[in-house]
Amino acid sequence: MIARRRMLEIAAGCAVFSLGGAGRAAALPPTPRQTAGPFYPLSFPDDSDNDLVRVTGHNGTAKGTVSYVSGHILDPSGRPLSGARIEIWQCDTNGRYHYVRDDRADTPLDDNFQGYGQTITDEAGGYRFRTIRPVPYPGRTPHIPFAISGPGLARFTTQMYIAGEPLNDSDGVLMGVHDPAARTRLIVPLRPAPAMESNALAGTFDIVIG
Repeated sequence: MIARRRMLEIAAGCAVFSLGGAGRAAALPPTPRQTAGPFYPLSFPDDSDNDLVRVTGHNGTAKGTVSYVSGHILDPSGRPLSGARIEIWQCDTNGRYHYVRDDRADTPLDDNFQGYGQTITDEAGGYRFRTIRPVPYPGRTPHIPFAISGPGLARFTTQMYIAGEPLNDSDGVLMGVHDPAARTRLIVPLRPAPAMESNALAGTFDIVIG
């Protein structure tokens, strides 16, 4: 009888440990924080919506491969952060950032690329941008910087990278995330998305803050 009771106690203890472990595993790992870099705009375009491919008042569209980047902003418990402001900024297909001090004359700006955009997360914490596939420039692998802010939310900056880019392994900012699992959370596959737009790509970048 005592042996049977002891076996039941051990089984119950294992069950509690298992449930506790599952509860801890349910917590979402945070997205690594990254530098905003030196190219955050010093001024902002009149058109700063979430479509960076088309600028209001321009007849043309941005050069490069149209890419849809979407995802959710969440806390570690999986709760959506609605009403958060999401900003992105990136260089154009010529490797030029817009709205910064830049006296380069070796390559022109793509005036049809917005360069900076922002949006607000919906009730599910969701967001979406229409932009171009990022390109490399001297010293950096292709990436898109993100900044998230909102009421009661300290400003959070990170960067999104593209899966399969050969320069990823030598990029100092990306490789500065020493934990390979954490680094993987910054890298997004961009896949063909013909249902969204002809010749377009699409990827999902979920950001967990906390």
